[in-house]
Amino acid sequence: AEASSNLARYDGVRYGYRAPASHFRDMYASTRARGFGDEVKRRIMLGTFALSSGYYDAYYLTGARARTLIARDFDSAFEDVDLILGPTSPGTAWKLGEKLDDPLKMYLSDIYTVPSSLAGLPALSIPVGLDDEGLPVGMQIIAPHFQEERIYRFAMMVESLFPFYREYPRGLPC
Repeated sequence: AEASSNLARYDGVRYGYRAPASHFRDMYASTRARGFGDEVKRRIMLGTFALSSGYYDAYYLTGARARTLIARDFDSAFEDVDLILGPTSPGTAWKLGEKLDDPLKMYLSDIYTVPSSLAGLPALSIPVGLDDEGLPVGMQIIAPHFQEERIYRFAMMVESLFPFYREYPRGLPC
């Protein structure tokens, strides 16, 4: 819902890509059609639905309550630890375009990164290895509020420990 609301400003008038057109209505429609990929459009539609009349309480307010509980759990965990480490996704990276026809798998790939975003916590994902196909395996580093520097220091230390970084001095090949 929040992504939908925030992305509404990218209409080509003041923010974002502007598609060429001779009339304002055509420009607006073309901009929204060409400026966002299918997945972004899908998430905008789901967010708009959640914010619509009759569904606000059922979806948005319930989600806001859940977000508060998630933030409390993180606060409790950070009483005992400096950082939380975990996987970036349930599997390794996909090949470009591989999951476009399966939106559910794409949503599920976000399952480990969403909680830190919901709690408003700084987090960073870095590659820490390669799978059997040479695709990157990610590790997520989460810190308490306003502790971004702690994440950066830890990430630099991790990067210095993994040998594949020495093979690719500027990071993994793209």
